Amino acid sequence: MSNPAIAEQVAAEAKAPPAAAAYKLVKTYGKGETTVHALREVSVEFAAGEFTAIMGPSGSGKSTLMHCLAGLDTATSGNVQIGDIALTGLSDKQMTKLRRDLVGFVFQSFNLVPTLTARENITLPLDIAGKKVDKDWMATVVERLGLADRLGHRPSELSGGQVQRVACARALVGRPQIIFGDEPTGNLDSRSSAEVLSILRTSVDDFGQTVVIVTHDPRAASYADRVIFLADGQIVNDQRGLATDDIYEYMKHLDEHAPSQLAQD
Repeated sequence: MSNPAIAEQVAAEAKAPPAAAAYKLVKTYGKGETTVHALREVSVEFAAGEFTAIMGPSGSGKSTLMHCLAGLDTATSGNVQIGDIALTGLSDKQMTKLRRDLVGFVFQSFNLVPTLTARENITLPLDIAGKKVDKDWMATVVERLGLADRLGHRPSELSGGQVQRVACARALVGRPQIIFGDEPTGNLDSRSSAEVLSILRTSVDDFGQTVVIVTHDPRAASYADRVIFLADGQIVNDQRGLATDDIYEYMKHLDEHAPSQLAQD
């Protein structure tokens, strides 16, 4: 006989909303003959507790997709959700609150405040929101990221890898529902890049976090559970368990068939 409790749990999990999703998402820039179709009816869901990489040739729309998902850009049409909250129709104030409460960001340019210490940069979003820092959680994050002896240092006193680790800590310390990374290793050397990707991987495996990154680097994408490939504003493949060499080969194929009229990236 089947276990009713297990069946109920499975049913509940099946109904759980994705951490983020887009449905028939369209984004265009310009009008008439100068119209650029950045996204063409993209539909995709990102399950909670997974690491996803979004890849594609320059101009494929990958950054536009992430910016729409994160509420940093508005869609021309279609729907975007963070959890069960639809972004369409939210006021600027509501959107700001949603990003502050539910979303973490790790950018290529780090976006740290140069006059603040690492500790102050990490807690800045919570301080702005008037929220109390969970000291135990922060200690766990800081220790895991190897920043315990760097908290009193300013960004100029840290290496590139350390600065990006501070940015990762800032994204994690508020326990967001989802973390978006826009080329988070783009300015790092190979060693620092591996460190940051390991941190993002650990945040999924050990902290149950959801991570979505845009990257052009197959090595970075190989850390993900799932790789989504875009070309000309559309998803052209969605794969799991890819090794670096597999991703290299697929990206070569995408570049060979990249359209002449590129979408806004």
